[in-house]
Order: sequence, then structure tokens, then C-alpha cells
Amino acid sequence: MYELFKQSSGGGIAIRNIKDNKYADLASTLKIDCEKCSGLCCVALYCMKTDGFPANKEAGTPCKNLMPDFRCAIHSNLVRKNMRGCLAYDCFGAGQKTTQIYYPNRDWKTNPGQANEIFDVFLIVFQLHQMLWYLIEASSFISDDHLKSDIDALIFENQQMTNQSPDEILHLDIEKYRLQVNQALKQVSGMIASDSTHKTLSYDYFGTNFKKEDLDGRDFSMSLMIAANLEGCSLQGTNFLGADMRDTNIKNTDLSGCAFLTQMQINSAKGNSNTKIPENLSHPNSWQEL
Repeated sequence: MYELFKQSSGGGIAIRNIKDNKYADLASTLKIDCEKCSGLCCVALYCMKTDGFPANKEAGTPCKNLMPDFRCAIHSNLVRKNMRGCLAYDCFGAGQKTTQIYYPNRDWKTNPGQANEIFDVFLIVFQLHQMLWYLIEASSFISDDHLKSDIDALIFENQQMTNQSPDEILHLDIEKYRLQVNQALKQVSGMIASDSTHKTLSYDYFGTNFKKEDLDGRDFSMSLMIAANLEGCSLQGTNFLGADMRDTNIKNTDLSGCAFLTQMQINSAKGNSNTKIPENLSHPNSWQEL
């Protein structure tokens, strides 16, 4: 995730309209599609039972519930079994891209000697896709021409990197690129914050009850929001970039005007059928229809 700090900046914040964003088609490729993946998240990742996964397992070891066809044996029971880690996870489309584009005729199971390479490529592409998602989101908010040009260049560079061969991807200087993305996101967050009269006094809101408060324009980037209560809050222009929203109560709440919300954050929070979210995200099946 990204380390952000408030800062003042020139320029303005444009009103977001995802449908009019020139990157709308590109953003659609960042949606997870498990049907086109070889179960990479169930194998490549290190998992802990305490984080809501079926069991502790090392990276590179298949989950005990992963079936030969790469489907999950307990997928229909994830909610009942309280598999919160599984329910929340989102790969930003890296799984299907690795499976379909980089290794279309082979996978980690049929080519065990190449398995570690496949996993490494998947993890790198996951990071690049995550950064790409934030950059596309940022491009929806800004009107400053100079910063918009910088973000366009970073998006183009991201596409160039992920269009390379697996071997080239493995040798990318991803940390150098991450620093550039961080700087751009800091500037956008600074612009959003500079338009608000609210000042962030803390980054620890564990269990805080904000019910029905006016939180418009608040900067919760990188904040600990675990089990916080946001039910019925006003959240126009509220920045949640990198916030930990596990078990955050967003029932009966309109988050459609928030900044930098990801599907993973939505998946890990507690919402219902009355929760409104940005149009580029989806209501999790795990939410109770209340």
C-alpha cells in the first residue's frame, strides 16, 4: 500500500464521472475474473488462519480447498465459515492476465518447474495493477493539467511494463516506479485535503463511532478504520486511500462520492443492500440483504 502525507498543492479537483473517464475500458480490465484464472491467489500467497483464511500456509503451497479445476471447494460456504480473508481478497485482474496472457498454454500445476516464475510474475503484475487502479482513480479527480499529464505518463508506463514478456517483467525496477506513483498520489491527496476545512488529527480510528456524522472531505488515507462505525455518515469527497476498513460498518451509507475506495476495502467492510458505492465497484455477495 502507499505511504501518503498531506501537502498543499495548486490546481483543483474535478468532479468524478467514471463513465466519462478516458480510462474506463482500461479500468474494466482490473476487475477480478476467477473463471479465467488458474487459482493463483490460492497458491502464490502466504496465508494465515487468523486473517480469515482456511489454514496457515506458505507461499507457493496450494490451499487445501483448491480443487483440480482451480475452483474452491468451499466457495459457497465462505460466509458461513467466516473466511474473511478469502472474501475480501481482490487481485485487480492480475490472476486472469497472468493465466491468459503470459502463460496461456501452461500453468503452475502442469509445469511445476516453472511454478515459482509464474507466481513471481503474478505478484509483480498484482502490484502494477493495484497502482494502475489508483492512478486511474486519481485521473478522475484532478483538473490540474501538469499533474494530469504526469498521471497519464505513469499510466502509459504501467501499460508498457505489463505488456512485456514474463522474463522482462521479472527484471522490472518496480520500486523506482512505485516511488513515482506515490508522489503523484500524494499530490492528488493533497489537493483533495486542501479543498476541505477538516483536519486529520489521528490515523487510529479503531472502533470509533462516527454514526451519522458529517465527514465530507475528511482525509482517512492510511488510517486504521477497523470496526469503525460509518453508518449514515455523509462522505462526499472523503479520502480512503489505503485505509484499513476491515469490519467497518458502512450499512445504510452513501460512499458513492468517496475517493480511492477499492473493491478489497468494500469486500472487507460490513455493508447491506442500502449501501451505495462508487459505480466502478460491486456489492459483495457476502453482504446480507438487509
